[in-house]
Amino acid sequence: MEYNTQREQLKITDYGRNVSKMIAYAKTLEDRDERTRLARLIVEVMGQVNPKVRERADYRHILWDHLMLMADYDLDVDVPYEVKRAEEVEMKPHRLEYSDGKIEFRHYGRALEDMVKAAAEMPEGEERRVLTEQLAHTMKRLYLQWNRDSVDDDVIVEQLDQLSGGRLKLPEGFRFKDAKFYLEAAAGAKKENGNGAKKKKKKKNK
Repeated sequence: MEYNTQREQLKITDYGRNVSKMIAYAKTLEDRDERTRLARLIVEVMGQVNPKVRERADYRHILWDHLMLMADYDLDVDVPYEVKRAEEVEMKPHRLEYSDGKIEFRHYGRALEDMVKAAAEMPEGEERRVLTEQLAHTMKRLYLQWNRDSVDDDVIVEQLDQLSGGRLKLPEGFRFKDAKFYLEAAAGAKKENGNGAKKKKKKKNK
């Protein structure tokens, strides 16, 4: 079992740990256009997860700044704004509104469930299709982190349908990758985060 005290501290807590995990997953994508497309979708989800930020006229710029900050400025994508450095980014925390209801599947966490609900509210189209696919991949990765011994792709599809109230459907021909891919991606992200933390510690001690 993984405890919050054993995890790397979130740079911006407003968006939850699963948004950070989606950013880490985006870094593993080799195709730059695919990374950019996923980054745009993550920004949309961030706006849904933390609606307070949308009260600002420049909220999209703020969301992109937050995305790049959470990615340690190491996400090679097309950004529609000039990216601010960490010391320039507004970090004022906002109070998140949580539902009093129970989490349907604890191994996915509330942030993932919020992202599924946000995606279900999006209009039909290419962006919603791509986000649905990425959410399905994220769900399988999280499931494997919870239980590496067994994972059934049909269960993931069924749980995505349940979480979205039947509104999100994977396109015909969609295929999950094998378990090794997700486990290696998770291990790579963890190693990268660990190396980043070590570099910061060394810099601080200089």
